[in-house]
Amino acid sequence: MIGMKPLMAVLPYGFGPLSDKVLNLLSESPLVDSILILHRTPIQIKRPKVKSFVTQNTGSGETLLRLINSIQTRYLLYISEPRILSFQSQALEKFVKKAEKKGSGIVYSDFYEQEEDRTIYHPLNDYQWGSVRDDFDFGPMILLSTRAIEKVLKKYGLLLETKWGALYDLRLKISIDHRIDHLREPLYTVSQKKELSQEAKRFSYLDPENRRVQRELETIFTDYLKKIGAYIPPSFLKSAKPMNFPFHVEASVILPVRNRKDTIGEAMRSALCQKTDFPFNIIVVDNHSTDGTTTILSDLAAKESRIIHLIPKRKDLGIGGCWNEALYHPLCGRYAIQLDSDDLYSTPYTLQAIVDKFRDGKFAMVIGSYTLVDSNLKEIPPGLIDHREWTDENGHNNALRVNGFGAPRAFDTSILRGIGFPNLNYGEDYAVGLRICREFQIGRIYESLYLCRRWSGNSDANLSLEEANQKETLKDRIRSEEILSRQKINQSNPEGVK
Repeated sequence: MIGMKPLMAVLPYGFGPLSDKVLNLLSESPLVDSILILHRTPIQIKRPKVKSFVTQNTGSGETLLRLINSIQTRYLLYISEPRILSFQSQALEKFVKKAEKKGSGIVYSDFYEQEEDRTIYHPLNDYQWGSVRDDFDFGPMILLSTRAIEKVLKKYGLLLETKWGALYDLRLKISIDHRIDHLREPLYTVSQKKELSQEAKRFSYLDPENRRVQRELETIFTDYLKKIGAYIPPSFLKSAKPMNFPFHVEASVILPVRNRKDTIGEAMRSALCQKTDFPFNIIVVDNHSTDGTTTILSDLAAKESRIIHLIPKRKDLGIGGCWNEALYHPLCGRYAIQLDSDDLYSTPYTLQAIVDKFRDGKFAMVIGSYTLVDSNLKEIPPGLIDHREWTDENGHNNALRVNGFGAPRAFDTSILRGIGFPNLNYGEDYAVGLRICREFQIGRIYESLYLCRRWSGNSDANLSLEEANQKETLKDRIRSEEILSRQKINQSNPEGVK
């Protein structure tokens, strides 16, 4: 029996003034019918509407199903952290009205963060078809429709047996047939918490300590891809066929650059010192540098015939556009191998290892592993980034969930010329990797071949929240387009989704 008041609130309990503050706000709201406090042991809280809900694991499928079965209201207000300080006027009413008007499965909003004596606006991104990351930021409070939950569990089956990812599982199921709506206004204020650095967030899914969690999230995501018809079976992936087309050299190091006078010399020297059993060249695409980089490159090219120094005619090229300048150049080799202008090859045998992998496996793309270093080339945490989450059986599907492929990236030039890079300054490599792995096998090298320098000059260093949101929005758009492409493949191959 659905009650008259629309909301049942659920939140984990933490002893202290913050939890008391949230409970007061919810207890006083005329929209809240009941409040369930998640706790490991039974607790007595003498407040109206409040009940204890005992669970040993708030992230498990078993816990979430028990919560769902206890709902007696039209909506579930799920608060992941008890740090809400206040609601804006009519905040909960706006959540409910949005859900009622749009038939939303989930509603979330922007919020404020209170930092000592100042209040900071925290905008969130709109949810896209490709917003399938498990770490998509909804903020600490979301509204879920009881009717939507009931429909998707009936249509797509109960939640998987999980320990950590139950809410992710439910969110993906809801998103298949229901809207996920974003209220683009700050409707509540939270106490600021100490956030992980952008660097730590970026690599947290690669932490060996999180490997079991990541495997579970991959299982949930793969099940979702099968349900929406975007899963690509490994048997569909092709080997790269050797081309008889004559190449000037076996491999080309591709190095787009703009204004990197402090690091370009080291990067170039790490390429020039490579020891190989094949000829290679270095195609540097100098994107109209203004800081002296051009002079450094011109001097190097005058002394070394393997360096091809290109300055594009166009002035509107991003990194992807610069890659295309090198890729379609007549002197580009059979394999095109990445080197960023901040970075270095870590051994003199990096190119040889990559080309050997191409030769052994007939791959369209080969990806090595890299080590994070500071400006002085000293290793910094988390150190080696080897993407061990990748599997030959499912890496090409799971790539849609994670944030990248790794480095150095290398490509079969004949295949990549049929695809090309989008003219972007961010996400261009991710888009190409997704496009290739939907059709071709990818080779992996798990030893470090590359030093990735993290310093203040990086283009993604010290991003503001707005800048980080823009980049995440772009990647989600790339995922959206790729998911649609994979669905089209399966529509023409109905035997594919299994």
